[in-house]
Amino acid sequence: MLEYKVHQGVGKEYVVFLHGIGGNSRIFGKQLDIFKKYYNVITIHLPGHGESPSVESYNEKFTIDLNVREVFKVLDHLQVERAHFIGISLGSVLIHALLQAAPNRVKSAVLGGCITRFNLLSNTLLKIGDAVKNMIPFMWLYKIFAYIMMPKSNHRISRKLFIREAKKMNRNDFLGWYRLTPFVKSTYASVQERASHVPKLYISGKEDHLFVRSLDQDTKGDPSATKVFLEDCGHVCNVEKPNEFNRLALDFIYKNQDVPLRRVQ
Repeated sequence: MLEYKVHQGVGKEYVVFLHGIGGNSRIFGKQLDIFKKYYNVITIHLPGHGESPSVESYNEKFTIDLNVREVFKVLDHLQVERAHFIGISLGSVLIHALLQAAPNRVKSAVLGGCITRFNLLSNTLLKIGDAVKNMIPFMWLYKIFAYIMMPKSNHRISRKLFIREAKKMNRNDFLGWYRLTPFVKSTYASVQERASHVPKLYISGKEDHLFVRSLDQDTKGDPSATKVFLEDCGHVCNVEKPNEFNRLALDFIYKNQDVPLRRVQ
């Protein structure tokens, strides 16, 4: 089972935090204390992160679907049928996959720095990275992407945090996740059809230059999607703008605590 921690808070509602690639629950350091004042919080380390199983430990191909099952396995173990989800970067991508697989288990979703697809520049960078990934240390590749994704001086803290925490991964785990990047677009393919009833709040920095334009375009048809783009903010918006992120997320979840269960065919 994935490594998880239950931060016992107030009330019966649960909020699940999902981190990005190379990250861990420390990425939510500026969220945990305030969220525990209102909710029970579950932090989960995805495969290859923290003390969770390696991506190579499974007796099947490492896929997005496998990760979806692993997250739900934790919730089943804790007897949590429905929860609010908060993700950052890869965590938001995985929430889209959860919404496609079992939308009625998601009460609401806050998706920070979300990626719906890669644009021409990011696709080119990924292809270059794929070509050289076996010839250079994986941390070189990670650092290059971190600087390209978060290039400005006001991105420095989140950039340093991501690089520092990624050093705790091993090469095979990082490359296992890297191989899933071509499937990012598929995680959003039927979200609007399957989960149009699930309230979603997209929070991104206006300076999240690789992803924010595609996100804005792709989510236009979703009647349950609310979007907020933060000024002077890059990819890791919960770190760069924690006060704004917390206020927006808490208000949104509070408004959607009592969303009734809707049966989906």
